[in-house]
Amino acid sequence: PTWIGLENYTIMVEDPIFWKVLTNTLYLAGGTIFIRLALALGLALLLNQKLAGRSVYRAVIFSPTFTTGAAVAIVWTWIMDPNVGLLRLPLNLVGLESPNWLVDVNWTIPALIIVSIWKGLGYDMVIFLAGLQGVPVELYEAARVDGAGRWELFRYITLPMISPITFFLVITSIISALQVFDLVAVMTGGGPLNSSAVYVYYIYQNAFKFYKIGYAAALSMVLFMITLGITIFARRLSKRWVHY
Repeated sequence: PTWIGLENYTIMVEDPIFWKVLTNTLYLAGGTIFIRLALALGLALLLNQKLAGRSVYRAVIFSPTFTTGAAVAIVWTWIMDPNVGLLRLPLNLVGLESPNWLVDVNWTIPALIIVSIWKGLGYDMVIFLAGLQGVPVELYEAARVDGAGRWELFRYITLPMISPITFFLVITSIISALQVFDLVAVMTGGGPLNSSAVYVYYIYQNAFKFYKIGYAAALSMVLFMITLGITIFARRLSKRWVHY
């Protein structure tokens, strides 16, 4: 090995693929986190009610969490096939053609977002359920006596009381979204034209395909700094809206 100082970081700044994979990663993270957390909270609120068979519903929604990422990717590759995939059926019912999810450069990231949401939804829902069940019932009863409706109960009691849970899920979801690898490796291989290449997959390519170990190490350090920066920012922001 030859010591080259900060040259890898200079190369990184001038590397168009680096900026492409960084954009793709942020796109994937942003599209996944907020939609998944919103859906998970909605399902948690619904399944926190006294519904018949709610334990079965919880188990079904949580079940994808047990499945490995590679297996999920293989199954969804079949589901998203525009010719024989199951996903084409509901689209055809409303008069839409199934896009080439894993081939069209405009649809690869949305396809990965869909799969990421499906895989992580159950875990987020269970964590939200734990938080909801920890909210004292007396608070709701007192608020109802004062004339509070469902929206007021949700806004002024539920959201503040589960804010630590929400903060935890936001941070862990950001970190996991920045580290997506298996779905990309199996479903798209980063293609076509790097339209679905994400940061960790690019690190893998440089380290184990191109044998640019130093450049891969520099990319890893940048990912660490990005993750650390987001975590510190979120931590400071949480002091304004998290009620411990």
